[in-house]
Amino acid sequence: MHFRDFKPFTKVSALTLGGGGIGQVWGETTKKESIKTVHCALDQGINHFDVAPMYGKGEAERVVGESLSGMNKDNLFFTTKCQLGTLPDNQVYERLNASLVQSLKHLELEKVDLFLLHSQLIEDEFKLFKFNEFKEKSTTTISCFFDSVIPAFERLQKEGKIDHWGIGGLGQEEAILKALDHSKPPSAIQCVINPLNSAGAIGYVSENFNPSLVLSACQEHQIPILAIRAVQAGALTSSMDRLPLSSGFDQSDFDDFKKAQPFRDLASNWNESPASLAHRYALSIQGVSSVILGVKNKKELIECIAAEERGTLSKVEIQQIENCIKES
Repeated sequence: MHFRDFKPFTKVSALTLGGGGIGQVWGETTKKESIKTVHCALDQGINHFDVAPMYGKGEAERVVGESLSGMNKDNLFFTTKCQLGTLPDNQVYERLNASLVQSLKHLELEKVDLFLLHSQLIEDEFKLFKFNEFKEKSTTTISCFFDSVIPAFERLQKEGKIDHWGIGGLGQEEAILKALDHSKPPSAIQCVINPLNSAGAIGYVSENFNPSLVLSACQEHQIPILAIRAVQAGALTSSMDRLPLSSGFDQSDFDDFKKAQPFRDLASNWNESPASLAHRYALSIQGVSSVILGVKNKKELIECIAAEERGTLSKVEIQQIENCIKES
């Protein structure tokens, strides 16, 4: 396992074990298998665990806490999040603190190294492209972020409950760019990075959400980057191993799977699995400190570790990958 510069932690493993899979969100698995996956990650040199209350209603946090219970965690790093929504200013700290306290209990920690806003950022009065009826629960306005969220994060730092804070790079591009250009920028950002340049189902705020704009701004402002959606919810793997939600929420992920057929063909020509190539693509992008994995079992984790060991891609290879998608 290679380690990379990541300002909040100094160094971080090139791969991070995320909570989606072990929280039993991304397809069928078991708690027993999830715990084995955490132990495998630890054995393979992964030193960063990224979870959130939303991953299995706290299950990912409980799995990590139970898996590492009683162990020395001095050389490990932990990130969790809070989906805040937009609240009155005087309720923001209490909501963030309550979520964090519960997360710390699940993780069996006294503090987390990085605490992220899990809500998607929007400008005030912005209307969501889809699911606008859930706007107040799923998004945080930029004025709320500046006036209340940042001060609340700083208070949590002073209280010793978090070391650093950041944002998930999803929402309305204009609002995210304002947050990155603020006098108090985030210590880190989770940024969608994949050959499709797609956030899929979770890119519901803007009609044509463009992750590359967020990536470019992070690079310009030198904001440390944690890459997410490397395989775009399964669209860049060999097969979608889950059924579409009856609500139709994740239909765009299945649409992306169809769009990615040229990518799968290219991976086959290069004698590599699509998932492996997609992870190597994300690892090859400038400024990426670590790629957050959504694996749900040891087998998937070991494949990702093997991909990391194969090394990064050349500029020519990256261009070939991007061209095969554009030309489809």
